Amino acid sequence: MKKVIFIISMVFVSFVSVFANDEFPPSKGLQWSSIRGLEYRLKAGFNIGGTSPLPLPEEIREIKGYDPTMQIAVEADVVKWFNKWGLLVGLRLENKGMKTDARVKNYGMKMTSTDGSVIEGNWTGNVNTQVDNSYLTVPVLALYKISKRWEVSAGAFFSYQTKGSFHGYVYDGYLREGDPTGEKVVFEDGAQATYDFSSELYSFQCGPQVGVQWKAYKHLSIYADLTWGMVPIFKSSFETIKFDMFPIYANIGFAYIF
Repeated sequence: MKKVIFIISMVFVSFVSVFANDEFPPSKGLQWSSIRGLEYRLKAGFNIGGTSPLPLPEEIREIKGYDPTMQIAVEADVVKWFNKWGLLVGLRLENKGMKTDARVKNYGMKMTSTDGSVIEGNWTGNVNTQVDNSYLTVPVLALYKISKRWEVSAGAFFSYQTKGSFHGYVYDGYLREGDPTGEKVVFEDGAQATYDFSSELYSFQCGPQVGVQWKAYKHLSIYADLTWGMVPIFKSSFETIKFDMFPIYANIGFAYIF
């Protein structure tokens, strides 16, 4: 799906480069929609953020590194205007992900060691995590025009995860099997063990979305949206990681307004 989103975003950029000069008159269909207060938008941007517990639990002692990676989002919206107020319903194809490196203590972990054996318990040391999830998202927002150029929005989003990945590796530390007083298994001198919790990800997500948009030209705007997932990313039956994690991302990009 990530390749599909990338191709669509490239088509969007090509479309904007051709039509943003306002030399093309609106079609009869767009004129009909404008009379009835209807507006159509195409958006393309990048998601920047992370999947994290809030606040950070005591198990996570330090964030040593963070990489937002390339997370693309494309969206098509329909807006119904009522003077300065509007109602937006859209459909968004998006990726949300990150890479992090953290130092932890007594962090719940189930991992595969170098000899292929699976061990589980409490990990103290370093954890490298990569998240890469694809979503089909429906935003439902109320809009308000502050001025001719500025617009704010607030509402909710509803997402279905079409593909999910949550995996990584641990290094430079030790695992206490079973509980914090269990047998000690040490990983040092470059030794690593991998983990993959992708099958434990929950497919549904929802939460609030707020944003702002600035109209640079008649048909071209710059926007920034913030989405805050309220549903824990893991299934309720998943007990390895003891705390809930939530996707919190900013989506920044361009919108073409018909």
